[in-house]
Amino acid sequence: MSDNEAPPNGGGALRDRFGRVATDLRISLTDLCSLRCTYCMPAEGLDWLTKAQRLTDEEFFRLAALFVRLGVRSVRLTGGEPLVHPTLPDVVAGLAALDPRPEISLTTNGVSLDRFAERLVADGLDRINVSVDTLDRARFAELTRRDRLPEVLAGVAAASAAGLAPIKINSVLVRGSNLDEAPALLSWALRSGYHLRFIEHMPLDADHTWSRDDMVTADEILEIIGAQFAVVPHGARTSAPAEEFDVVDGPDRAAWTAPVGRLGIIASVTRPFCRECDRLRLTADGQLRTCLFAQSETDLRGPLRNGASDADLARIIIEAVAQKQAGHGIGSATFVQPERTMSAIGG
Repeated sequence: MSDNEAPPNGGGALRDRFGRVATDLRISLTDLCSLRCTYCMPAEGLDWLTKAQRLTDEEFFRLAALFVRLGVRSVRLTGGEPLVHPTLPDVVAGLAALDPRPEISLTTNGVSLDRFAERLVADGLDRINVSVDTLDRARFAELTRRDRLPEVLAGVAAASAAGLAPIKINSVLVRGSNLDEAPALLSWALRSGYHLRFIEHMPLDADHTWSRDDMVTADEILEIIGAQFAVVPHGARTSAPAEEFDVVDGPDRAAWTAPVGRLGIIASVTRPFCRECDRLRLTADGQLRTCLFAQSETDLRGPLRNGASDADLARIIIEAVAQKQAGHGIGSATFVQPERTMSAIGG
C-alpha cells in the first residue's frame, strides 16, 4: 500500500494468522474512574495519564473512522469510567456520524448515568452495560470504596426509561464478599427486565494479587444459581464473550417481566473464548492491544501525531492484528499478568 493509497474498506482486512477477523473495537476514552473497586485498583487510585498523553476527541474520531473502514462494525466506549470523559455525548454523536455507521455501546459503572442517559440515546448510543456487583448499600461502599449505589440504580433505571434495551448488568462475584448475593442479583434483573451477566474475576488487578483459587468460577456460579433457578443453554456459543442461558423457572416468577429471562456468564479464565475472539482495544493513550492480556502494544498515537497518513496507520493496524496471539494463556506456566490494569486497558 502506497502512502497515498486509501486503506481498504472492510472485507476481512483485520484478519489474524489464525483466521479470526476483528469486527469489534473497544475504545478506552479515559483511565480515570469515579469508583475505587477493590478488585480493580488501590484505594488511592493509580498514576493517571496526563491530558497530553490521552488522545483528543479528534484523534479518537480519526482512528475510529479508520477502523470502521477496515471492517469494524461495533464500537464500545469504556474507561476507566467513560462518563467522566467531559465530552462523552459529543463522542457518541461523532461515532454515529461515521459511514458506515457502527453499532455504538457503552460500558459504565452507572454513577451519573441518570443525568446523561437521554442525551446519549439521542446522540446515537445503541446499547449499554452497567456494572452492579451488589444491591446492598453498605457492601457496595465496601467493594467500591464509595457510597454511590443509589445513583447507580437510578442510572440503570434512567437508561431503561430512555429506551436502551436490553440493559446488560455486569457483576463480578468476589469470594467472602458478594458471592451469596448471586440469586438476589438475578431475581432483581428478572423483575426489572435486565440481562444479568456474571463475570469471572480476571488477573488484571493493580496489586497483582489475583489467585485462580480465590476466583469464583463459572461452574460455581451455575451451581449456586441452579439451587434456586432452572437454567438451560441458549443456543450455540457465538463470538460474543458471554455464554447465554435461558432462565425458565425460579422464585417469584410471577414478578418477572417475561416468561423466560436471560443469564450470561463471561468465563474468560475457565471457559476461554479466544478461538472466536473478534475484539481489539484502543487505550486512552492511543495504544492498540489485540488481546486483553497482551504483553505488547502497538503505538498509534506517535504516528498519528507525527503526520502519518491513513494508509500508513492502516498498514500499522493490519500488521499488528495479523500477529494477534492465539489465546491469553492463563493457567499456563508461562503466563505473566499484564502491567496495565483493567481500568487502564479498557474492558
